[in-house]
Amino acid sequence: MFNDRTTDIDKIKNEIDQYRPLPEYVIPMLKEYFRIGLTYSSNALEGNTLTETETKVIIEDGLTIGGKTLREHFEVVGHSQAYDFMWSKVHDDQFTEDDIKKLHHLFYFRIDEKNAGNYRTVPVFISGTDYEFPKAPQLATLMHNFIQEIPELKKQYHPVFFAAIAHVRFVNIHPFIDGNGRTARLLMNLALLQSGYPITIIPPIMRSAYISALQKTNKNNIQPFLNFISEMVYESSKEYLRLIKSAM
Repeated sequence: MFNDRTTDIDKIKNEIDQYRPLPEYVIPMLKEYFRIGLTYSSNALEGNTLTETETKVIIEDGLTIGGKTLREHFEVVGHSQAYDFMWSKVHDDQFTEDDIKKLHHLFYFRIDEKNAGNYRTVPVFISGTDYEFPKAPQLATLMHNFIQEIPELKKQYHPVFFAAIAHVRFVNIHPFIDGNGRTARLLMNLALLQSGYPITIIPPIMRSAYISALQKTNKNNIQPFLNFISEMVYESSKEYLRLIKSAM
């Protein structure tokens, strides 16, 4: 059972804000630390078997890992590039439909260039759920409406909950043939960063709880997912503060 941790998160954020602006030498270290953690965890949630250490070697040293598939390597390199793009949009007021397509394209073009950044033209089915995703002809309208709703959603919800809702809205539209989960987590983190909150990692060990909470949103029960994400943001915020203190 997960609880609403937004009050606790904001207490930590207030403490983090006391250190801002961060020294110039700290920011690159934080970005690289979370690049490895987010890339590893987000890929692992989708079945990528590369370890966190192997992910670090691929990103930082440009080496390949014996016995691992080419696709797994592409997922690491692509996610790392999408991560850089995510950071380039941090100072924008909000994300756009083009931003979402760019995130997906950067992650996916080595795997499937034709479909990278383009909405799917075929149905998708996800094992383990009976949820029916929108049909292909509906996607452009649904994504346009999603973006149009953002200003109102940001007014209505705490920034952490807004980021979680952005994740839910996007992943339940499922606009791409593949890579929706990773794009959703990058999008969620972009929303968090734009509101001044740290990058949030969902550890692979939490995969079952994550999927269970996400599936509940298909039946209009969104609070468990909001609470789950707030717990993840809380843990990542504590780690972010620890890193800042250790670097000072």
